[in-house]
Amino acid sequence: MNALFTTLTVLVVIAAILLILVVLLQNGKGQGMASNFVAGNQTFGVRQTADILEKITWGLVAFIIVVSVVASFTTGTNGTGVDVTDRIENAASTEQPSFPTAPVDQTEPSTEAPAAE
Repeated sequence: MNALFTTLTVLVVIAAILLILVVLLQNGKGQGMASNFVAGNQTFGVRQTADILEKITWGLVAFIIVVSVVASFTTGTNGTGVDVTDRIENAASTEQPSFPTAPVDQTEPSTEAPAAE
């Protein structure tokens, strides 16, 4: 993997963690964790705090989507030009069956009649 892909992946993980925290801070139908931060609610007002948290949530979601799409283009194909499904089909056609074959009888049949007693 190249450094750009690794950097973008780390950014997505950080944004996902921030998104989890922001969603937990929002007021739900009940009293969410935002009710615990009374000083912040008194300063900004409850509705303004909810609006800011909602904007941050949608911003983080958009960031994760955009960075994920960009990261998918940075992986590259290393110039092979072979599709993954082609690799799977080729591997399946070259493999030997996993079940054993029946042993072959190496003895030659006798052409003489059995002796009568």
